[in-house]
Amino acid sequence: MTELRTTALHDRHEALGASFTDFGGWLMPVRYSSDLAEHHAVRTAAGLFDISHMAEFLVEGPEAGAFLDYALAGRLSAMTDDQAKYSLVLDADGGIIDDVIVYRHNPERLMVVANAGNRAAVAEAFAERSQSFDVDIDDATDHIALVAVQGPASQEILQATPGIVDLSAALGDLKYYRMAHARFAAPGEEPVPMHVGRTGYTGEDGFELYIRASSAPALWDALLAAGEPLGLVPAGLAARDTLRLEAGMPLYGHELSRDIVPAQAGLGRVVAVDKDDFVGKSGLAAVVTPDAPVLVGLACEGRRAGRAGYAVFDATDAETPVGEITSGALSPTLGHPIAMAFVPPAASAPGTTLFIDVRGTRIPATVTDLPFYRRNK
Repeated sequence: MTELRTTALHDRHEALGASFTDFGGWLMPVRYSSDLAEHHAVRTAAGLFDISHMAEFLVEGPEAGAFLDYALAGRLSAMTDDQAKYSLVLDADGGIIDDVIVYRHNPERLMVVANAGNRAAVAEAFAERSQSFDVDIDDATDHIALVAVQGPASQEILQATPGIVDLSAALGDLKYYRMAHARFAAPGEEPVPMHVGRTGYTGEDGFELYIRASSAPALWDALLAAGEPLGLVPAGLAARDTLRLEAGMPLYGHELSRDIVPAQAGLGRVVAVDKDDFVGKSGLAAVVTPDAPVLVGLACEGRRAGRAGYAVFDATDAETPVGEITSGALSPTLGHPIAMAFVPPAASAPGTTLFIDVRGTRIPATVTDLPFYRRNK
């Protein structure tokens, strides 16, 4: 059996009484107190997440932008300094190898953040696709820790955290999907570089902090101490999953896979089809998808929630399912069951009534626009 990896914050999680789970080969905190309490804390105040299991690839060189234009679905060369952008790594057939966030430091240095479970696949794809480009790619995952502060109080918490100095932009002026450069000084230590992205995966305002792994425990302690009076709590993967579901954000292995092309998952806008060439372009052009299942939201009444893998029918007495749930839960914020599912286009119009088979009982569900939850700005 392969031993699970742990992050630089593992001792902190144990001290906080966390329960753990295997996530992408990493032993990660799934909860510290209760899923509901951590979920509500993020919606009303803030949650502190360790997401250091995510993979970071530094792409450097005079052709960094051109390489990413070829390797990813989007047009990354058009980004400006300190901008972040969501994109996709496609295979030759247009299937999704991974979804990523790209940060541009400058035209010759960008960072690609991939999912932990797809680190090897992305590394392999980048190695193959970089052969004709003047670019160096460094898998820096083992050296970078990633901590996220998510929730309406997140900006106030960062501003109250001692040791965060030399910000290149005031947090109040930092727009969504932009990043600032800063340094963090632990007590008695020299400041170290830190990148602050106004990004996240919860549907709330928040920040993702990239720092060298050895400095992450001191940063975690400082954030927690500064944030506790403002309602900050450590939050695990269970809360992260219900938060992202409410926000309609796809999760690789559920809504995204090599068997799904971007348009099916509502991500057609991510693909820059007018680029001269990129991996997956010819595959996407060959795909005929008028009847391919598409991703929809489903909302139910009551308390019984559909889960991933549950069948979806178009009638209470239908024998053959028309679709399948990819993610589902009783929404802590909305108070009723929600789910995402792939269904035929003919059954995807908002307002359509479908039925989820919940352990032998057909539960009515209404097709709903995504996201289920949108924060007030």
